[in-house]
Amino acid sequence: MSDLNQRLQSKYPHLEISVLSLDSVKKDNESFRIDSEPFKKSNLIYGDNFEYLPLNKIAIINPSKTEISNLNKNLEITFLSMQNLGSGVINEQETGTIKEYLSGYTYFRENDILIAKITPCMEHGKCAVAYDLKNKIGFGSTEFNVFRVVDSRFTTEFIFCFLNRESIRKIAVDNMVGTSGRQRVPTAFYEKLKIPIFSKEFQLEIEKLVKDSHKALESSKALYKEAEEILYNELNLDSVSLESNSLNITIKTLKESFLKTSRLDSEYYQSKYENIESKIKNYPKGYVKLEINEIKDSNFTPKKEQKYRYIELANISSNGVINEPLEELGKDLPTRARRLVKEGDLIVSSIEGSLSSCALITKEYDNCIVSTGFYVLKTKEINSETLLVLFKSQFFQNYLKKFPSGTILTAISKDELQNILIPKIDSKIQANIESKIKESFKLRTKSKELLNLAKQKVESALQTKN
Repeated sequence: MSDLNQRLQSKYPHLEISVLSLDSVKKDNESFRIDSEPFKKSNLIYGDNFEYLPLNKIAIINPSKTEISNLNKNLEITFLSMQNLGSGVINEQETGTIKEYLSGYTYFRENDILIAKITPCMEHGKCAVAYDLKNKIGFGSTEFNVFRVVDSRFTTEFIFCFLNRESIRKIAVDNMVGTSGRQRVPTAFYEKLKIPIFSKEFQLEIEKLVKDSHKALESSKALYKEAEEILYNELNLDSVSLESNSLNITIKTLKESFLKTSRLDSEYYQSKYENIESKIKNYPKGYVKLEINEIKDSNFTPKKEQKYRYIELANISSNGVINEPLEELGKDLPTRARRLVKEGDLIVSSIEGSLSSCALITKEYDNCIVSTGFYVLKTKEINSETLLVLFKSQFFQNYLKKFPSGTILTAISKDELQNILIPKIDSKIQANIESKIKESFKLRTKSKELLNLAKQKVESALQTKN
């Protein structure tokens, strides 16, 4: 068989060729994949200079919920949707009770490793170590694979960094099963995945880097929260104060409604929006509306053979962080990739259901292309950091729900965007918010750098160990 491989490889040097017996194809192949992808030579990542253990001997994969059968079902716990996960981190946690999520969700606990198994979330690197869970218990998307390290020779953080590498993701993609668009990495792929044994000293070094990364991220989140509190205190409001138990009824004449706004949908005229606008109008410093030149919506045509980084709605996490953009040649970008953004721009989703997808373009993402599903904003009166905190606040998110219109795709039109009232925040308050957000972003960058360093050290050790 090896002679045949050599002859074919010599004859077709530009191709990657493997000739395998049926028995070797069947081995460790529960899904009976007979296409070429799982057998690529590039998947043979192991050298003879390592001692290995299969992952299922090191970790419990997808632990059973029976572990918590004796716990109070009203116990408050953490819930993580796929959107809550970033590239190696938990961006934001939600809370609930065990009884809310016991059925139909994936169970995990403190220090477990979570990795998305469905495309494209897995390729985007959605994964994290489950730190700081409420009562150390969590539930989440059924599209997570969960790994709990139980072998004392390994640290959770080392296993996490080993699995959270681009080379592993590429092999995982080759082993996906399912129909197009709904492909998943099977548990069997991870069960037989060989993990090299490194010294405990090296693994503890990796553990420290990952935990320091987590600390920096939590400090970043705390600073963002402080900025949000500064804004709310300045506006003398919070989202709870705007809720009312009274019936949300508004009666308008034709002259007061359609003839004035061209809107007939009842949502637009709900009294809760009048209450929000009243709060904004009563702000002592006044309010402004977006001017047409503050909305950057001109189309950019990518050059066919040039590479671009592309940000779409799916790349924006629930807390406004931009996850890894896609990198494609201009000719391969979707037709909606038509907005060129610069450092300091604010991108805001126009699509109903994704209005919270807004983010600040930092130096890291200067000259990226974004989807036409975003508006690109830069105003004279409000700095971008303050505008970010405002647009992402629950108060303003409630307000934005007034404006979408349409049938098949409900979205905020450019005309409606210019009708949104924006409080003209005091300049000193803006400067304070700007300072908090910039420091928050620095800490987030530090967190990302530490995590990348941990992964690089693992990758380097795999390449250099003799």
